[in-house]
Amino acid sequence: MTTSPNRPSDPTPPSDIGGNGRRALVVGATGIGGSALVDLLTAEGWPVTALSRRPIAERPGVRPLSADLRSADDLARVLAAERPTHVFFTAWSRQATEEENISVNGGMVRDLLAAVSHAPVRHVALVTGLKHYLGPFESYGQGAMPDTPFHEEEPRLDAPNFYYAQEDALFAAAARDGFGWSVHRSHTVIGHAVGNAMNMGLTLAVYASICRELGTPFVFPGSLTQWNGLTDMTDATVLADQMLWAATTDAGRNEAFNVVNGDVFRWRWMWARLAAYFGVEPVGPGADPSPLEQRMSGADAVWQRIVRTHELIEPDLSRVASWWHTDADLGREIEVVTDISKARLAGFSVHHRTVDSFTGLFDRYRAERLIPAAPAS
Repeated sequence: MTTSPNRPSDPTPPSDIGGNGRRALVVGATGIGGSALVDLLTAEGWPVTALSRRPIAERPGVRPLSADLRSADDLARVLAAERPTHVFFTAWSRQATEEENISVNGGMVRDLLAAVSHAPVRHVALVTGLKHYLGPFESYGQGAMPDTPFHEEEPRLDAPNFYYAQEDALFAAAARDGFGWSVHRSHTVIGHAVGNAMNMGLTLAVYASICRELGTPFVFPGSLTQWNGLTDMTDATVLADQMLWAATTDAGRNEAFNVVNGDVFRWRWMWARLAAYFGVEPVGPGADPSPLEQRMSGADAVWQRIVRTHELIEPDLSRVASWWHTDADLGREIEVVTDISKARLAGFSVHHRTVDSFTGLFDRYRAERLIPAAPAS
């Protein structure tokens, strides 16, 4: 394995992390990645403590905890009696500026790991993303960037970035407490969650449902660059699989890995298939993007009508559609595609087709009455 820049050397030899007595702490358990991870760990027989601001429903094998991740005192109080062996950190909090993102998100990792420094932690897995290569929201895709596909050994960009602050907090705690770590750089993550700040899967399902209700075309809101270029995505279940793999194998210890489904696609191909699922007319982009945040600004009343007609369970449009995030993703004027050779060569072989990730997710949302059922044939 190559050594990533800006990280400490391994403070201790690998421990027997495949043995008995494993206990997981999932931080951000209500999010897309955290939800998938809780499902995977419980299916594998792990006892799970699920930490979030709003506790998840209690279920066999899962003990919910609630804490304010932005409060070191609250974390210390809530986690004082916890003794996890493996910590999976999947949370983040969007702030107005990158300086605030660094302070808040770097602080959450630092304070969480300080709050479990008494515990027999063997491994900590941290989810970040491709802004590691693209830069923060304030300068996203601007200035010097590595060439695509992105590789893990690229040096950090010369710009403030909250992902770097999170990594540095992880490395400092690992050096202090002697646990192994892994960093998981996902692309756009699609999976099951409600009320999430970055949820393209549910956002596109809601957008298509509104188009069907109004009888309007399903217009691609992004750029011609994204429409025509190659891209990839990350199914939340693939992210969960990689985090568990890295936490329980020597090959995953003290490494950063890109994590995507393994296929590449063009939106001009994918868009028609998403449209067919919802029975709407697919239309490509114009010369300039047509952002959903502006086009859907008056859609609350339409959504509430859909909810009443189809007896759906979530009338608050803001909890099922994150327009800004989908606009940012689909409106990029640069190619974004990821190399996953490092994880493959280390032994991680999970692969998904992204179109199947979308349709499987839509099926689940329909079954849970978050979006309307299929139209009668």
